Parts: sequence; structure tokens; C-alpha cells
Amino acid sequence: MLLAIDAGNTNVVFALLEGRTIKGRWRIATDPRRTGDEYAVWLMQLLAIRGVKAQEVTQIVISTVVPRALHNLEILARHYFEIEPLIAGQGKAEYGIDIDVEQPSSLGADRAVNAIAAHDKHAGDLIVVDFGTATTFDVIDFNGAYKGGIIAPGINLSLDALVGNTAKLPRIAIAAPKSTSVVGRNTEDQMLIGVFWGYVAMMEGLIARIRAEIGRTAKVIATGGLAVLFDEATNIFDAVDADLTIDGLAIIAERAASK
Repeated sequence: MLLAIDAGNTNVVFALLEGRTIKGRWRIATDPRRTGDEYAVWLMQLLAIRGVKAQEVTQIVISTVVPRALHNLEILARHYFEIEPLIAGQGKAEYGIDIDVEQPSSLGADRAVNAIAAHDKHAGDLIVVDFGTATTFDVIDFNGAYKGGIIAPGINLSLDALVGNTAKLPRIAIAAPKSTSVVGRNTEDQMLIGVFWGYVAMMEGLIARIRAEIGRTAKVIATGGLAVLFDEATNIFDAVDADLTIDGLAIIAERAASK
């Protein structure tokens, strides 16, 4: 079985796969100070609950946008699974796609992995919208080349900044407003309208601009925790795929195994 590890700025996601089928998925808050031993105590218990022994894991692949977290994840792989992990974008786990931007090395591993999975699963030009700590828009052409994109503040990051830098605004939960009206009658409603419908308008506007610049029809794939929430408020997404990053890591692992 494959253990795929996606270390993001907010959470580290661990997924156990047989082929492309996800057998288990767990997440823990990202903390670069967390040791390999601490990861092991937590993860081994979760695997045991599923009846999985460490020896059943035969391959590990890691994608991270938090460089300081990588070392301890490598220790987890080597000391507790006795496996030399694949690192997305390096060695046998190279992306294998054309990264057509000014500084290819600056592209986040999660975005490259998403591009690989999106092209594998969908034909034609693609726009991948990933709702994470930041919300990213990635453009992949019909040949699978990564052409660039957009980085915008994530919705929770925006809300934290709004609440943290004002004296009287309360903290609110991210949710779809109960009404479609964009004229709020109280402070909380006005905040939710601004954050939620403002974000929808931002997405729709940026995607329209990307499509106009490409000059061809482009399918929009949404992923990340809030993708389902926003999918209910707009018809701009052609598909919502919560497992896009994990699927991309599985593809990288398959390719590495065949080399």
C-alpha cells in the first residue's frame, strides 16, 4: 500500500491507498516542530484502528510546501516504516510536466501535483482552483503544461485579518448566507455577505479573465476544503474533486515505481 503525505500550511494530510483507491485519510495541524516520533505515535494508532500494520505500507510519497516539516516526515518514513520516501518533484518523483513559468523552481509542490492529477483525469485546457490557506488558480493547457496562475488570500485568512484588525467586528463562521440578498441588515450578515459573496464574485471574475486570456474553453476543477460550499453558490465549477492532490501523489508514486 501507498502512504501519501501532503503537508500544507495549515494541515498535514495522510492518505493510505491501494492503487488509486483511498483506504483511509487523516489530518493533523501543521507544526514544523512536530518530530518524527510524534507523528509515529499518532499515525500508528490510526493505522491500528483500521487494522493496518506498518509492514503493509510499501511506498511513501511526500509533498510539502513547508520545508521545515520535511525532515521529520522523512524520519517517520525511514525509522517507522523502513522506507526511503519519494519527495514530489525530486529524483524518481519528478513531476514530469512542463512548468512554463519564469521561475519553475518556485512553484509549490501542491500546485504541481494538482496539475498532474487534473490533466490525468480531464481533457483540454484546465483551471484548478484550490481552497487552502491561500486560494490558488492554476492554468494547465491541453498538453498538460503548467502555464501559471493566481495566488489570492484564503477566505479564512481574509476573515482573520478583518476581525483581527478591527475593534468591534465579531468572529463569524464561514457559511453560505441564508438569504441571497447582498444588503445586510445587521453587522454579522454584512460581514458574511462581504466575505462569502465577495469571494464568489472574485472567483467568477478571475476565472472569466483567465478564460478570456486563454482564448479557449477551459474546464474549472475545484478542490480543497471549501470547494463544496462554494459549489452550491455558483455554477462556475465543472467538477469538484476533494482528492485531487492525493490522486496526483498516487500518480507520481506509480510513475516512480515503473522507473
